[in-house]
Amino acid sequence: MSANNYSHLLSPGRIGKMELRNRMIVTAMGVNLAEADGTCGERMRAFLEEFARGGAAMVITGVAGVAWPVGGNQPRQVAISDDRFIPGIKAVADAVHAHGARFAMQLHHGGVVSPEDMAAGRPVWVPSVPQPFPGAGTQQVTDVWVQSEIEHAAASFKPMPKVQFKELTHEDIRLVVEQFAAAADRAKRAGVDGVEIHGGHGYLISGFNSPKSNRRTDDYGGPLENRVRFLLEIIRAVRAKVGPDYPVWVKLDSQEYGVEVGIKLEHAMRTAQLVEQAGADAITVSSYHDVGKLKLHSESNIPHVPGWNLPAAESIRKSIGIPVIASGRVEADVGEEKIAAGVFDFLGMGRKLLADPDLPRKLAEGKPEAIRPCIYCYTCVSAIYFMDPVRCAVNPECSFESQRRQSAAAAPARRYVVVGGGPGGMEAARRLDRLGHQVTLLEGTERLGGTLQFASVAYEPNERLLNWLRRELETSKVDVRLETRATPELVASLKPDAVLVATGALRSMPPIPGADLPHVLSGDDLRRLVLGQSSPALANKVSLTTRLATKVGGALGLTSSPEFLRKATHQWMPLGKRIVIIGGELVGLELAEFLMERGRAVTVVDEAARFGTGLLLVRRMRLLEELKEHGVALCPSAKDIRIDKDAVRFLDKDGALQAVAADHVIVAKGASANTTVADELRGAGLDVHAFGDCTGVSYIEGAMRGAADAVSALTA
Repeated sequence: MSANNYSHLLSPGRIGKMELRNRMIVTAMGVNLAEADGTCGERMRAFLEEFARGGAAMVITGVAGVAWPVGGNQPRQVAISDDRFIPGIKAVADAVHAHGARFAMQLHHGGVVSPEDMAAGRPVWVPSVPQPFPGAGTQQVTDVWVQSEIEHAAASFKPMPKVQFKELTHEDIRLVVEQFAAAADRAKRAGVDGVEIHGGHGYLISGFNSPKSNRRTDDYGGPLENRVRFLLEIIRAVRAKVGPDYPVWVKLDSQEYGVEVGIKLEHAMRTAQLVEQAGADAITVSSYHDVGKLKLHSESNIPHVPGWNLPAAESIRKSIGIPVIASGRVEADVGEEKIAAGVFDFLGMGRKLLADPDLPRKLAEGKPEAIRPCIYCYTCVSAIYFMDPVRCAVNPECSFESQRRQSAAAAPARRYVVVGGGPGGMEAARRLDRLGHQVTLLEGTERLGGTLQFASVAYEPNERLLNWLRRELETSKVDVRLETRATPELVASLKPDAVLVATGALRSMPPIPGADLPHVLSGDDLRRLVLGQSSPALANKVSLTTRLATKVGGALGLTSSPEFLRKATHQWMPLGKRIVIIGGELVGLELAEFLMERGRAVTVVDEAARFGTGLLLVRRMRLLEELKEHGVALCPSAKDIRIDKDAVRFLDKDGALQAVAADHVIVAKGASANTTVADELRGAGLDVHAFGDCTGVSYIEGAMRGAADAVSALTA
């Protein structure tokens, strides 16, 4: 597809008097990359500069604190509450401008969402004292933390004293209005091209806008016009401070999902009209949710469902005369279509640009197939939930731009052998090839992908990564050898300077009584069955008809297509209707989702007290809830698990004996590091560097990051 196919997305646009080179904007994201004192340092500068280098029209910082440290919601949040922050902000502005992009800042006060105030014992500023405290009597995010997260929080989080609230007086309101105006003035003096006032996501301004959190009876409460008075006063004060030509816009919630008495679309449309009248140049359309309903964490501002907020963006766009910035899992081709149709004016992108900051440039060059895809795994967002710096599962450079940015190798080309054609091996081979080295990749099976192949069947976004990695190798000079065992003799004959081993995990059947019964499959057995791959163990567990069907599918190349398999397995799978999965980590839960969607009655059993290790928090919250909604039985803290010919029996968390009928049992646990190949090659005197699951199970992020680390260590 050529650049002409994205002619609207690539066309210039305007917000107020500001001209933008295209319609792709880096939406404001919480990234936790500022210095501890709120200044923009080298790490933040390099992070934001990368987007400008990649061709985005404008880069917006996330949550710049106008009253910092008051109202802070991250320990390393950008501050703009004092003139001492101007030099750091100016350095970022200069870096972004050097690449032809615009730079904007999102002005923010956390209000009730101010964990830094809570931890410091400062009163939390709110429109009305919450009654009850938000989340009380509902499920908490901590309820679905796994053990590693609990341990991380215990080591990292500050003790939380009793929370105190301060209901803003009229004097307080005037102070905050002045703080927003002063912050906008600092941004302008620092060379920032425009400011976005954050009026959403449960923060202070949103707290005033929402009838749920604003129960005031004065001029700032009651009817919508009163509730939004605070926001309108901020806009007018900012406009008075920065002048008529300086770009100022507002982020608004189009809806509060799961909140019965909250912001509705009709409220947002009227608010957008008032915001326009107050002098704003554009509206960024977002949404928020009841934080006590865990599934909703991926159903509002960071949605799992593609284009979730677009209907609201279209409605708001029809109600106003200023541009609308839309976001929320909108792919480039959809953005092109919707901008052409006048649904919105600019596309705000976050997760997709974390995955590939060069996305705009690649579209402009007519190379959309070269874009490294976001797999919507919520690694980035989950990191922020734990107050860690943002990171990306598929882009190891994310937030490490200054340390890890690679350029062409200065040293003479070397010769490398990569063993293993899963995501880690493919990524390592790709990186070495781009650096100008001679690379041979050895894969023992008939196709590239490793466990990512079945992961792509179970979860569609993974297929994008699989296809991208395969395409990258197809267009490279890497010598890919399939169905080739990496013997010490063969590898030595290739005379490598070093060997990179990414052979994945070893998945042995754990010692569960009855695991040897014919209706019991390992995760690998199921994977081979679906992918049309044979094994001696599988031959004894499935019928001749099934073996023939999968063999024919493999011969015709059908089983190499995850998309075909997703569709075909809805029609036929050689599994009974009642499935018990033993293992509640990532593999087990994604298998449960896969089988549930194909009409199986699924029960998941595990000794662990909490399910979902390996799944990042935000996706885990959604998946656990969806499994329950669709009738999947989750049985944690099980003891004395044994398999009989017709059931799985165990003691539940209360010590009661349970028997769950099962036509098939899938054991999705027992994975461990597979060091066999690495040990053999080291024993032959070769220089071996192992990474990924063969050093410890770490899934896609571990594979990609391990590849980057291994290549960096060898080529530094």
